[in-house]
Amino acid sequence: MKNAVKSLTVPEKRKQALYKVRRFFLGNAEKSGFVSKLLTYVILTGLGFVFVYPIFYMLSTSFMDSKDLVDSTVTWIPTHFTLDSFIKAGRTLDFWNGLRDSLIMTVLPSIFQTCVLALSGYALGRFPVPFKKVWIALAVFIFLIPEQVTMIPRYLLFNSYQLVGTIWPTYLIAILGQGIKSSVFLLVYYQFFSSYPKSLDEAAQIDGAGRIRVFTQIALPMAVPAIVVCFLFSFIWTWNNTTQVAQYSMGAVTTLPMHLEQFVDKFNKLYSSSQVSTGGALNEAIRLAGTLLTILPLIILYLVLQKQFVESIERTGITGE
Repeated sequence: MKNAVKSLTVPEKRKQALYKVRRFFLGNAEKSGFVSKLLTYVILTGLGFVFVYPIFYMLSTSFMDSKDLVDSTVTWIPTHFTLDSFIKAGRTLDFWNGLRDSLIMTVLPSIFQTCVLALSGYALGRFPVPFKKVWIALAVFIFLIPEQVTMIPRYLLFNSYQLVGTIWPTYLIAILGQGIKSSVFLLVYYQFFSSYPKSLDEAAQIDGAGRIRVFTQIALPMAVPAIVVCFLFSFIWTWNNTTQVAQYSMGAVTTLPMHLEQFVDKFNKLYSSSQVSTGGALNEAIRLAGTLLTILPLIILYLVLQKQFVESIERTGITGE
């Protein structure tokens, strides 16, 4: 071996060195090169910055006082750290009452929507439902219809049953599988349940398991990735939906996003013009603090479910037999 290495001519040694350099920078069929990895990290960093920048900007600005806001030399790190903006924003939002109403109008409807559509998606994915393709096409068609088209008929329907002015219309819509963007979740469940091996269901049935037991003990544990994705998106979309809650509840509940829509008017009522000289004027720090308080529960929920969410996104595209 040593003799073979020594027998290499100078051009051959240069060729080997160039090949190693080329493999390091450009890679080969088995391993990515330095240039490819660098380009990937640059693109991912840029995309991450686009999404994370608004959060960092809100955090930085919310802790600034009025002197920092007018000082052009202060950009990211406040020189006068203060929580006054959060105190005023929380009072304007009526934070704790708004948080309570938001959770009432979000948690249970999201759970109902996730569970009901899991059952519907399982039925479409595992059983020979008559006109299956027609139902799937209708689900896609319903998704394409703007929400405003069905708003008035639904209002008249619930008003005829004297449910307007209560929280029950939102709950009934979720229980009946007609929540926000339900068609998307139905298609996610259908794709997942129709992709994993049917032999698992058949083996459970041979052991004496019924349809309900197969669904609860076989299908649902395997569908945890789809459940996490659907629940998280359902929670976020329901949390941010102010039109439906305002239309049906008629003031019975007022969520944090609804308070945020009226933030300027409420702030002006709480802090009159006589308080402007004492720092009562509405500024960017108070606005961003109010926005940050409104989305804070969503950020906490994502941080709690981050690992499961990332794994779920990767696994919802799984294919089987």
